Amino acid sequence: MANFVLYGPALSTYVRTVRMIFTEANTPYELKPVDIFTGEQNSPDYLAKHPFGKVPTLEIDGQYLYETCAIAEYLDAAVNNNGLTPDDLMAQAHMRQIMAIVDSYLYPPAITTITIQRLIVPSRGGQTDEAAVAAAVPKVQTALKAIEAIAACSPYLLGAELTLADLYLLPVVLYLSNTPDWEAVISETPQLKAWWETASQLPSFKQVLK
Repeated sequence: MANFVLYGPALSTYVRTVRMIFTEANTPYELKPVDIFTGEQNSPDYLAKHPFGKVPTLEIDGQYLYETCAIAEYLDAAVNNNGLTPDDLMAQAHMRQIMAIVDSYLYPPAITTITIQRLIVPSRGGQTDEAAVAAAVPKVQTALKAIEAIAACSPYLLGAELTLADLYLLPVVLYLSNTPDWEAVISETPQLKAWWETASQLPSFKQVLK
């Protein structure tokens, strides 16, 4: 079996997604922390692995792979026999569509704005930018509505079987659920709220929160 080294902070949503895949596949890996608060992701050593200074990066027998969507699909095929990818082509397309919505439309307002402003800034002695949060809430609502329109939520996003889409969305919703804006952002998507209540009990999800 290949030797896997995952670079990134344990608290990162995308690092948690990759770790969940390893857990679901019962595959060992090494997690090497990257301190994003001190700028380690912009060090020459890390930029040699990921030229854009983002996390995570996955090292596979000395080769480096970045962008979580690429890492996720590679791992599901390499160590999990595509167990987190639907067989049906339209379901596959919907899975990738949800992943793309998370990347492009949900993560920026949910994590970069709301989570940072509500959880990180106060923990470091700063004041929440309430105007930025207020502007981000409707953007999160729009992204969640788009996901709910695609999803079955019965009980997982695409039906009875867990997929990469669930593992992509779970860590983002976790942070939102710990902010005072949670009820506002989830109020218009009751099916996603029910999905969260079920999917958040997954053993692989609980494992990466430790």
